[in-house]
Amino acid sequence: MNNYSEKDLDFLLSPEAIRQSAETIFKLAQEGKTHFEYHPEKFDELVDYVITVINENYPDHNIPFHSRWGHFKVGGINRPDLLNEKIINRDAMERARIKLDLVITSVLLDAGAGNVWAYNEKSSGKMFNRSEGLGVASFYMFMEGNFSEDGSLKATFGGLQNLTAAKLKTAFQVSEENPLVGVEGRLSLLQNLGKTVEQKKELFPLGRPGSIVDYLEIRYGKNITGPQLLRAVLDGLGEIWPGRVKIGGVNLGDAWPYKDVQGGLAVFHKLSQWMTYSLIEPLIEAGFVVTDVDKLTGLAEYRNGGLLVDRDLITLRNPKLAELSHRPDSELIIEWRGLTIALLDRIGAQVQKKLNKNPSDFPLAKVLEGGTWWAGRKAAKAKRADSSPPLKIESDGTVF
Repeated sequence: MNNYSEKDLDFLLSPEAIRQSAETIFKLAQEGKTHFEYHPEKFDELVDYVITVINENYPDHNIPFHSRWGHFKVGGINRPDLLNEKIINRDAMERARIKLDLVITSVLLDAGAGNVWAYNEKSSGKMFNRSEGLGVASFYMFMEGNFSEDGSLKATFGGLQNLTAAKLKTAFQVSEENPLVGVEGRLSLLQNLGKTVEQKKELFPLGRPGSIVDYLEIRYGKNITGPQLLRAVLDGLGEIWPGRVKIGGVNLGDAWPYKDVQGGLAVFHKLSQWMTYSLIEPLIEAGFVVTDVDKLTGLAEYRNGGLLVDRDLITLRNPKLAELSHRPDSELIIEWRGLTIALLDRIGAQVQKKLNKNPSDFPLAKVLEGGTWWAGRKAAKAKRADSSPPLKIESDGTVF
């Protein structure tokens, strides 16, 4: 794909491109030209469902950003406190580097776990599955020094490149009885992260993923916007994604050929935005001011997308397609993800309106964390005992 300019590339690595793809797909759905039918009469009912979940989870509406940090606190256990105790005597920038080392590796381990796998937390005796289980498992994997050469509390390019499938399986308690989908995909992401961090010295000056904080301070000072942070993540980590669309040698990551959107590419950047949201809290703790977070989009993943299907806001025109497995590059999955982004914007705006909040104080990232993600989980549980998504995805451990 060489008919693209630098300006086109800048656009494709921005939230505007994500929204443009999503809005095009939404319009197509309204015109009856996708695999999904949109039911606007269900919209207000779904918004009320999300608000109910927000009020259950955060009655004071004091909601953190939707990020990996929430998963480190599942089961009523504040695991980040264990980390804070160990790094209390480090300076603010080093604490930020350590936290970014943790959260960047954890997000990359966060693609779908499958319906069987679970993690047994030895200290609490509790079992966690899916995204929460992956979060808890990756937290302890980091705390045990598995991402550095010397077993210290950091991730280094050497430690990441030398990571083995055996070590990953042990840390995640993987066995024949407890299978985790996409182990090789996750391993390759982390090894690729190590190579990228070693090669991109400007973005990772200390040879650690977390030293992107040093790049951000050099480039922007202590004031940064959400889109600038996303672009840094995309520039820094784009090369780790496997076999995806490239333009001018730049790997676009979570972008997929779809002929009906402008330029022929539907763009989502799901894991990159999830990571961007997850970097914000440690940056603020280190003295950064992060603005324009509301310019980022919702996340095109199966909890938010599942909410729309399970609450009948969108339905399959051919219900039999729910019985089949679909690849991430299939038209059906691309359309599902596009509709998820477009409708999350609308749901977020209506939630803000009904709760009398403004987008800067109560951005979409808080609506996701307080409401839509958990509402999707609740809706899935009400329909299926294993809380699985309403559509079957062939995950390779690198997309969802």
